[in-house]
Amino acid sequence: MRYDNPSPPPLWRLPEGVNPSLWEYTHTKRLADEEDAYFEGHPLFQADAQALDARFVEPGPLVDLGCGTGRHALRFARRGFPVLAIDLSHAMVKTTLDHARGENHDLPLQGVTANLCRLESIRAGSFAYALSMFSTLGMIRGRTARRRALAEAYRILQPGGRIAIHVHNFWLNLHDSQGRAWLLRQTRLALLRHPSLGDRKMTYRGINAMEVHLFRWPELRSDLKHAGLRIDEVLSIDAIHARPIPFPWLAWSLRAGGWIVFASRPGT
Repeated sequence: MRYDNPSPPPLWRLPEGVNPSLWEYTHTKRLADEEDAYFEGHPLFQADAQALDARFVEPGPLVDLGCGTGRHALRFARRGFPVLAIDLSHAMVKTTLDHARGENHDLPLQGVTANLCRLESIRAGSFAYALSMFSTLGMIRGRTARRRALAEAYRILQPGGRIAIHVHNFWLNLHDSQGRAWLLRQTRLALLRHPSLGDRKMTYRGINAMEVHLFRWPELRSDLKHAGLRIDEVLSIDAIHARPIPFPWLAWSLRAGGWIVFASRPGT
């Protein structure tokens, strides 16, 4: 598999939920090599780890959807959870497995490179827990593809199984001048009901025109409901320190920098 300066295929041959910049991101090995150092000390990493550890307590099979270099997958494997780490980037999965082998050959962790929209090779009802953290869902291009990924997560969860999802809030852009300018440009897309509403482009670690989808709360709620998932708990976190916002009952859908949502597949 080629990684350095990868050339994406024609648009019609790109995988579901992938555009040329995301293709480049997933095929650039240096990003996996730099991942741990780049995000060292990121405030969200401590906040989401604490939130997950407090809620996913009893060991059971867990799938990490968009594992990166294994931050959560490794931690849960150390706690005795049988983990399947999945990422669209082969380099990220390989780094995760290399970390696991470097720590302990007996860690209950496996890895696979796959598109989160297409997990047909995984048997339905395989997992008690699922993770989709650090805006992995927002990196999937297009609402249809994001809904497909949520439906796949629902399918591979056991009845009663739980998923944790982190996303960024559309309205976090109110807090800076560039963000407010972006929101003004989004007004036209909103009036036209354009499917790219909420997609924000940026240069990310040398990758031009990377896009992350920023969710409005009614949109996210609708997408989860469409997949069959039941929302159990929502943590509204600020954009700077990843702490729960004060007075969360007050306009929380506008004030939060993002949300960590705990949802479940109904059933026993």
